[in-house]
Amino acid sequence: QVELVESGGGLAQAGGFLTLSCVVSGRTSASYFMGWFRQAPGKEREFVAGIARLQPTPTTYYADSVKGRFTISRDDVRNTVLLQMSNLIPEDTAVYTCAGRTVSGDLYNPSEYKVWGHGTQVTVSS
Repeated sequence: QVELVESGGGLAQAGGFLTLSCVVSGRTSASYFMGWFRQAPGKEREFVAGIARLQPTPTTYYADSVKGRFTISRDDVRNTVLLQMSNLIPEDTAVYTCAGRTVSGDLYNPSEYKVWGHGTQVTVSS
């Protein structure tokens, strides 16, 4: 059974940084296109960043709202996907969840992701 476990969330000040980690177990992370989503209170879940499976330089994708501030990376030896977040703003406050997909299609659509973690809370104070 595949399991995704996130860590690294917490409280940060505006302008600060956090790094989220997602560890995949039960199956190699190399099997999946990996993505990060977030959901703020009262809002729908939204795509944040994604990283393709191809190595050694997999293609990365970002929501416009985080482009230039967030960086997604993967280490398939350690079955880990990282989301480095810098220059945080209060609007980044949300529960962040990693997810994996094995089919091609609309990478921005949460329903196309097969496996999900439980999420980690990120709170950015102004």
